[in-house]
Amino acid sequence: MAQIIPTTEPFLFPGNQIGVLLTHGFTGTPKEMRWMGEYLHAQGFTTLGMRLTGHATRPENMIRSCWQDWLLSVEDGYNLLRTCTERIFLVGLSMGGVLSLTFASQFPVAGVVAMSTPYALPDDWRLKVVKPLSYVVPYLPKGDGGPDQGWVGPDWKQHVSYPQNPVRSIGELNQLLAVMRAGLPQIKVPVLVIHARQDDYVVKDSPERILADLGSTDKQLLWIEGSGHVLTEEPRRAVAYQAAADFIRRLSGTA
Repeated sequence: MAQIIPTTEPFLFPGNQIGVLLTHGFTGTPKEMRWMGEYLHAQGFTTLGMRLTGHATRPENMIRSCWQDWLLSVEDGYNLLRTCTERIFLVGLSMGGVLSLTFASQFPVAGVVAMSTPYALPDDWRLKVVKPLSYVVPYLPKGDGGPDQGWVGPDWKQHVSYPQNPVRSIGELNQLLAVMRAGLPQIKVPVLVIHARQDDYVVKDSPERILADLGSTDKQLLWIEGSGHVLTEEPRRAVAYQAAADFIRRLSGTA
């Protein structure tokens, strides 16, 4: 019997010798990257959307995974693309952006597109006791509102993710963010950071702080109006798709 939630399976769209590895966010699924993967494939690129360990199945599976497992999922995708492409670009959303930047500080890639990417978690005393807290409170709500909280437009209805945040996994994300911050100065490849003005899930100065710490001399920040956190499924998603495609074409020399 299948364990992966229907419609959230990983995907591969074969194209030219330029590979694009798309990585979804915390509690999310490859589905949130699929429309972007289809768009970039239509531009000729080979696109691969990986499923991070513990995601798109059951929340208990995520609790059993750690940030190293999530980074290894990205490494798996990278090695798969290496078998059929010559250059690889990383495109990540939210924690997927964190993983993409972390990976780029350790492996040779052609460039990174980081969307809705946090620099750090909001200041919260519970982060200091997150592991023991997780034994008492295994899950926390994602917000005070309904499932459309933080979204602009109606596309939240097709979004699939875990309904709550596993507390232990929040601690893992916090550790991953520290690894990303330490690695930013080591990233020398071009980076495009894309962020929505209306994103209330990420600490507001995150994109500027990421850009400031990057070791790359080719770094850009694109602000998008009229979108929330899940840029790839929001009404203004085409702006992000086009910007990513232009960035990859510029660096790969493809028409």
